Amino acid sequence: MRIISGQWKGRRLNPPKNITARPTTDFAKESLFNLLLNRIQIEGSNVLDLFAGTGSISLECASRGARSVTAVELAHTQQNFIISTSKQLGATNLTVLRGDAFRFIATCHETFDFIFADPPYALNKLPAIPDLIFEAQLLADGGLFVLEHSANNRFDTHPHFWEERKYGNVHFSFFH
Repeated sequence: MRIISGQWKGRRLNPPKNITARPTTDFAKESLFNLLLNRIQIEGSNVLDLFAGTGSISLECASRGARSVTAVELAHTQQNFIISTSKQLGATNLTVLRGDAFRFIATCHETFDFIFADPPYALNKLPAIPDLIFEAQLLADGGLFVLEHSANNRFDTHPHFWEERKYGNVHFSFFH
């Protein structure tokens, strides 16, 4: 796992072996950020990373100059890895919260320019995530929400759906 661009470009991240997250592959992450370059401005934006896992997306956004990045992760091992990595890098724009992403969505009163969610693919509540994001009004005007999921989920009939991209077994659905 590595940071693709920004102030920490090329830095390798080595999550502990006992981590239970399924990190977004470097190939999929690089493809995602290439698409994002033409759609939103990461630099100076407020970012929310739900189900942050190893923090790969959070750290990438922080490296690219996001004003603030909020990473929400329930698992203690993953949260500690993100915190220790952000300290090693000197990331002052990254806040790591340990908690349930669904509870965070329900209680958050902020808006974000970019929201990324990478829940476990087998999560029963995964199909409800776009509705919850929009009902909670977490996405700022002109913002973009990206949900990573498997081929088992389809969102093309959602009123805020924009497009879907596939990279190997990884599917990204874009909402605005």
